[in-house]
This record gives sequence, structure tokens and C-alpha cells, in this order.
Amino acid sequence: MKQKSTKLLFGLLAAIVVLMATSPVVFAADAIPTEGAPLMKVIFSVGAMLAAGIAIGCGTIGAGAGIGNAANGACGAVGRNPGVQGKILMTMLVGMAMAESIAIYALVVSLLLLYANPYKSFLFG
Repeated sequence: MKQKSTKLLFGLLAAIVVLMATSPVVFAADAIPTEGAPLMKVIFSVGAMLAAGIAIGCGTIGAGAGIGNAANGACGAVGRNPGVQGKILMTMLVGMAMAESIAIYALVVSLLLLYANPYKSFLFG
């Protein structure tokens, strides 16, 4: 049991390290100001990238937990009363759509932070 949990923890840590190491590289070419730009612009751009990553990460974790919870409840309800499977399925799909909308909101927030940041013009003119 201990070996299995250690293996799972190591895999999770490795995935986090890989994601944190590769995601800034994707956006760095266009987002980070070129040579001669003030250091504050560079710090602001990197901060916006990190905030966008955290926003989409937290939003999708919450949506995934909500969808999993809805599916778990629906499977348990159908297992107890298979006769009302249609009603349960419809309610489950509506609940999953509502949970998925949170992930879409998080995506919109992260894209706003990356490409249309409202504070950029406020800080730098």
C-alpha cells in the first residue's frame, strides 16, 4: 500500500514539474517583451502567465470534481432504482453541463489575462 501511494505521489509530482516547466515556454515567445523593455513589463507578463495557469488549473479541477460527483450520484441512483434511469440521466447531464461551465469561465479568465489584460494599459499606458 505504501509503495503504491509513493508511486502515485511521485507520478503526480513528475507531472506537475513537467507542466510547470513546459507551459511558460509555449507563451514566452510572444508575451514577454523584447530587449530594452523595462523589467516591470517582464515581471507583469510572467505574472499574468502564472495567474492564467493557476486560474485554468483550479477551474478545471473544480469542474472535474463536480462532474465526477454527479456521475457517482447518478450511477448509485440508477443502481438502486433502474426504472427511473431516463430522468436520472437527464438531471445528471444538466448538472454536468453546469459544472463544465465553470471550466469554460476559468478558460475565459485565463485568456483575458494572457491576451486582453485590462491592467496592462492602466500600468504601462
